[in-house]
This record gives sequence, C-alpha cells and structure tokens, in this order.
Amino acid sequence: MVGFAAYCEKKGVADWNAVTPDDITDYLGDRYDEHVATSTAARELISLRMFYRFGVEEGHLKEDVPKLVESPKLAKVLPHVLTEEEVVKLLNAPDKSTPSGLRDAAMLELLYATGLRVSELVKLKKGDMDLEEGFLQVTGKGNKTRVVPIGSKACEAVKAYLATRDEEPRRKEAFLTRLGKPMSRINFFLRIKKYASEAGIEKEISPHVLRHSFATHLIIHGADLRVVQEMLGHASVMTTEKYTHVEYSHLKKLHKRFHPHG
Repeated sequence: MVGFAAYCEKKGVADWNAVTPDDITDYLGDRYDEHVATSTAARELISLRMFYRFGVEEGHLKEDVPKLVESPKLAKVLPHVLTEEEVVKLLNAPDKSTPSGLRDAAMLELLYATGLRVSELVKLKKGDMDLEEGFLQVTGKGNKTRVVPIGSKACEAVKAYLATRDEEPRRKEAFLTRLGKPMSRINFFLRIKKYASEAGIEKEISPHVLRHSFATHLIIHGADLRVVQEMLGHASVMTTEKYTHVEYSHLKKLHKRFHPHG
C-alpha cells in the first residue's frame, strides 16, 4: 500500500478515486522490472483489493478499481528430483560392510521404493512391514493409514539390516542408531546429505527429494496418477498433479535433445 501510494504521488494522482486500472497495472509492471517476486506483487494487489473493497462498502470510494486488474501469474514451483542415474549412485553410496551402512542403505532403498515421508520412515515399526509379501502399512497425515508396496531390492536391503538386529528383539522401531535409539529425522537428513556428496551429486538433496523422485519416476514410466496419489498419501489428486508437470518438463528436454526441429 505504501509503495503504491508513493507511486501514485509521483505520477500526480492525489485522489484514490482517480486511480485507474492502468495505474495499478503499470505499478505492478514496475515492480516486475525491479525484480520483485511475483508472489510479493500478488500480495500487494490483494492488499489494494481489500483496501478498495472496504472503501466502497463504507462509501469512501466510488469504484472497486483493483478488481478489474488481473493477478500476476504465479510460476509453478516444480519439485526438485534426481535422475534415475543419480538415484542409483545415492543408493550405492553406503558401505554395506558395516551395520550402519546396511541400515542407511535399507532406509534409502525403502524411501525410494515407497515414497514415504521422512517422518513416516523414521517412525516405522518392524511389525509395519511384511517383507515376504512386499508391503508396508503406514499412518500418515490426518491419521490416515495406507498400504504401500515395497520393491524386491528394498525388501532385501531391509532384511539384510534387520539381520544385524537379532540381539535387540525388544525394540519395535525399524531403524536404530548405533546407540540403540530410534533414528531421528535430522540424523537421517545429515546422512543423506553425506552420501549425496560422496556420490558426487551436486543438486540440493533431502529425504523429500527422494520422495519427489519416486513419484516422478513412476509417472514417467506410465503409472496412473491416482495410484501414485494413494501411495504418497495425498488427500487430493491435485497435490499429486505437480509431478505431471515435472514429467512434461522431462519430455520437453528429451524432445529438444533428440527431435530434428527441437
């Protein structure tokens, strides 16, 4: 509001009733030239709309001018994803000759195989998994329980790790630290960053990136959107649709690379 008021004063528009839609559009254009974030410009327009709506309702202003101005288009923020080759490098990074390496390999394989949230992964109990049938049951957001299939590689990785846990039958948690305590989100986040660095992956990395990669790679290989929605535990398919934009981006890159007129 303050910025727009200063802009109007500079243009010689001294009365709020004299403001035109072009004045507002020109102001937003100037904000764009100043490299202000589109989301910031959109919030400024919302503030103007609220101000004018109140002014009209109270009889201080004649016309709700900002409602005639189209909101700035917010760019879609696509999830960060790893390529399938990068995922392989990451999954191969832990040293499987050590118990901690077996644990980390199992957690990484399971995360990529199921698309679990990191909070769901670290809370997972041994009894939540049926490694013979290849399924796990997890309770996610909204206290909703879902069943997710586990691939054979992830099952074998988890079995190999749990075989080192025979001396700790009382602990129900699937993944423990070397001190016998449940793995924390922060601890696992730091370990995945370490493995990404060792694998030479320069992208921003986090457990959520593996979740994004799981979903994106499924859709690229033809998985049904609603099946992916169910496995991710999304309440609405609208949330899952962002991965189709990543897929389209992937297809566009392939087209540009290989098509004669790309």
